Amino acid sequence: MAAIVVIGGINMDLFMEAERFPKPGETYEGTHFSTGGGGKGANQAVAAARVAGKPGAVEMIGQVGDDFFGQELLASMRSYGVGVDHVRVASGEASGVALIFSDASRQNCVLPVYGANSSCGPDQVRDAKAALRRAKVLLVQQEISLDVTRQCMEAARASGITVVLDPAPVRQTPEGFLGLADIVHPNQVEATEISGVEVTGIESAAVAAAAIRKLGPRAVIVKLGPDGCYVDSAEFSGHVPTHRVKVVATVAAGDAFAGALAVGLSEGKNLRASIALANATGALCVSKPGAQDSMPTRDEVDALLRSRS
Repeated sequence: MAAIVVIGGINMDLFMEAERFPKPGETYEGTHFSTGGGGKGANQAVAAARVAGKPGAVEMIGQVGDDFFGQELLASMRSYGVGVDHVRVASGEASGVALIFSDASRQNCVLPVYGANSSCGPDQVRDAKAALRRAKVLLVQQEISLDVTRQCMEAARASGITVVLDPAPVRQTPEGFLGLADIVHPNQVEATEISGVEVTGIESAAVAAAAIRKLGPRAVIVKLGPDGCYVDSAEFSGHVPTHRVKVVATVAAGDAFAGALAVGLSEGKNLRASIALANATGALCVSKPGAQDSMPTRDEVDALLRSRS
């Protein structure tokens, strides 16, 4: 059985690059187009599988459509070592897609249409409960039904399984939702929305993290991009810097962080060591183009950690 179970969105990413974003009503020529597997859930599953480096370590729960994209997405996850026995194919539905626009400064914006992800329901809850029987970590996000996600989190907590929540995209969550997670790791935008504290740097991240932790999770990690992250937890609190690298694309940095964090926790590492693994994985991810294609292997992550120790 998989040590890490991921439930969440599975999308086909359509990458479009240009010197700048077009203005409203403007047609502006781009420079590059490509496609690849995506969705926060699938990205995190691929990241975890790559860093774990063990067959069968990660199981994905979710849904694709009965179209060409759906078959491509299943094949892609398998190729990275992600278990897809619990990924269902929704008859008559289109797979989720996401348009990802990147400009010359490597900033990106994402426009998803969730398709089959939107009809996740009781089947996914049953699948998750079956997959969780011997798992150590559950990774969740906020792309699919929050009710489905909540039920999976409750099942994991009842079994003593560590729950890691990426509160993205930002949505209005029901009371007590964040408290079902052991660890919540928002980025600056998400931390601002959840806490009501505008996060502009390390000091404001500390205030926001403390406010979010009052909502129930035992640890909060506010991701600060090139400035690393700020941690508020019983184990330790403070700023954790990351590795300086040449940034190529930031599309899946948070997903790389989440997947590696889960691997560290599943291996019995403490929070500080798991964050170190996650920071290195995120840094390597942004040094490559794409989403799932940019996820580094464990050998690459370990090499970076040794070189910067």
